[in-house]
Amino acid sequence: NVLSIMGDRAQAKGLSLTVDVPDAPLLRGDPTRLQQAVLNYVGNAVKFTESGSIVVRFHCLSEQEANTVMLRCEVEDTGIGIPTDRIARLFTAFEQADNSLTRKYGGTGLGLAITRRFARMMGGDAGIAATSETGSTFWFTARLGKAPDGDRATAESTREAAEATLARDYMGRRVLLAEDEPINREITMDLLAEVGFDVSVAMDGSEAVLRAGDGPYDLILMDMQMPGMNGIEATRRLRRMPQTATTPIVALTANAFAEDRQQCLMAGMNDFITKPIDPECFFATLLHWLRSRDFRSGAET
Repeated sequence: NVLSIMGDRAQAKGLSLTVDVPDAPLLRGDPTRLQQAVLNYVGNAVKFTESGSIVVRFHCLSEQEANTVMLRCEVEDTGIGIPTDRIARLFTAFEQADNSLTRKYGGTGLGLAITRRFARMMGGDAGIAATSETGSTFWFTARLGKAPDGDRATAESTREAAEATLARDYMGRRVLLAEDEPINREITMDLLAEVGFDVSVAMDGSEAVLRAGDGPYDLILMDMQMPGMNGIEATRRLRRMPQTATTPIVALTANAFAEDRQQCLMAGMNDFITKPIDPECFFATLLHWLRSRDFRSGAET
């Protein structure tokens, strides 16, 4: 997912983006937090690297327990480097190596703080291994469980079952996708196309409210953070409209924190899917709410 999201951006800058994954046992953990942590590091590397390469490496540290593994991820770039007097503050919320970088590169400075928070929630930590004028290496660790070999087949069959059911029983269903970020929008549209949905696209909350009048829609996918009217306000307005008062609305959010989930539900959303999107979770969530909608419609008639 990280490569699919960041690959085009790296290529547009002429950067080499590679991943080194060693032979390792099948591991169980939190894929959403792991992907977000890697994405935060790779996103920064692409942003602050003008030429050269970015390498993402994974390896397992010494195994202290029979049933768990400490996984370490490192992201090495050939970017601008970090002044040594700024390193200690890098993982503080809203802190960047040089606040003037905000004007040149954009961003809030939250990514590193979120990565450390995720790492510590997973029994690890995060930091910077090395930095110079020719680049930096950031790392995080996470303690993951060893999974039985059969779990891989089970996970794949679960995704395939949901995807196959959607393609077989729900092909042609109308879905409204509100997503302003081009790459996330393309990835989501590709997944929806795999199961044969009829997709309408809105670039922000205002357009989503406007397009809702073209319904009825069977499902609405709503990004939370959009310019102008965000997903929260758009959902509140959709819930006041008769044609979308009961339509399942699923949030698309880059944050997996409990407060963000609560905010989604209070606005009238039914569920949420975290980004980067995990296809297994994505198809299972869509199937659940489309089945729920069909059940309610049948009960009402």
